[in-house]
Amino acid sequence: SGEGPGLNGLALGSEVPGLNGLALGSEVPGMGGSAPDSELPGLNGLALGSEVPGMGDSAPDSELPNQNDPAPSSKSPGLCGSTESGCGRKLVTAMSREEGLYTIDAGAVILAMGCRERPRGALNIPGFRPAGIYSAGTAQRYVNMEGRMPGREVVILGSGDIGLIMARRMTLEGAKVKLVAELMPYSGGLKRNIVQCLDDYGIPLRLRTTVVDIKGRERMEAVVIARVDENSRPIPGTEEEIPCDTLLLSCGLIPENELSGRLGLAMNPATGGPLVNESLETDVQGVFACGNVLHVHDLVDYVSEEAAQAGRKAAAYLQGSLRPRSQGQAVSVRSGSGVRYTVPASLDPDRMGDTQLIRFRVDNVYRDKKLEVCLNGRVISSRKKRMLAPGEMEQVVLKKADIEGLSELCQISLQVAD
Repeated sequence: SGEGPGLNGLALGSEVPGLNGLALGSEVPGMGGSAPDSELPGLNGLALGSEVPGMGDSAPDSELPNQNDPAPSSKSPGLCGSTESGCGRKLVTAMSREEGLYTIDAGAVILAMGCRERPRGALNIPGFRPAGIYSAGTAQRYVNMEGRMPGREVVILGSGDIGLIMARRMTLEGAKVKLVAELMPYSGGLKRNIVQCLDDYGIPLRLRTTVVDIKGRERMEAVVIARVDENSRPIPGTEEEIPCDTLLLSCGLIPENELSGRLGLAMNPATGGPLVNESLETDVQGVFACGNVLHVHDLVDYVSEEAAQAGRKAAAYLQGSLRPRSQGQAVSVRSGSGVRYTVPASLDPDRMGDTQLIRFRVDNVYRDKKLEVCLNGRVISSRKKRMLAPGEMEQVVLKKADIEGLSELCQISLQVAD
């Protein structure tokens, strides 16, 4: 998910006369987002994406258009096959119904493939495979776009934002949501979604709880839930059977980075996305990344902002106005105590603007703490926070004026402190 707003943001951010571009995706036109094979007026390169839009802020587990349907447009690819980079060339292999397999020699490539939901197969839940098990995004598509109800008695595993939103949506459509079970000791969604989607409708949220068995052969009949210990192992004797006909899975999103892997990009193990610098450029020059393929976002607004920035930087790269990388000048942005990751992972003071936005997530729930920004180990900024949670993305703004006052910048770090 994320391709729709991502490509729209790219189009807005890369409007430079005289440059041509192409957005490769597999969207169905008329459903929101950007149409497949859409031209980006300011980009002599490619923006790659692969989602079907129209499923809310995030749209995982999307289906490709039916092969029997009329082609959405000439040269609208149903699959982005591979991407290669070597000797300064960026070759993108794509496929469309009308053009077949073809290769494009691009001046710049922007990765905006979005993300997908974690499926049941990755969760190792025992039991048969009866009807009634859906990812939350699939259920969202059925209800919002096709007017179909997945079931009437629902249990939701995982408390990601799509799962929380679907708990409310299913309730409004007349279903009974029995509970939301979350393996972790905290919710993975935004606080406002917990309040507006669960608390306001009396739907219980059980933390440190997971599904350990699924009952039923043809159709789901019940799930067995159990409490888990500090190591996320089910605690014997805490099992409880909950009758239901539907299980929705909201157990995290995975950035869609198969193409990034083929390019051999340096990846961030914490996010599952590429490592980028202050220009959202990967370690391969001329290849940029943005949106949920880079790291999973809370709000679609952030995806669009990031995509617009990637479009501007890619256009500047093609025009030659993006300052070349300085050897040895890039400074790492380190994740200090309590911080799980940062985007960007490095920056070059000579290439950054007057301010640099750094987005990050914390690794646990913290109350009444400070967010500190340190340069060479010295705190230059400190902000009090009543609540910090992994489910909510945080951001700080680094000023270039603070960096210019240093004789030498060795390290930038973000940390949670008392």
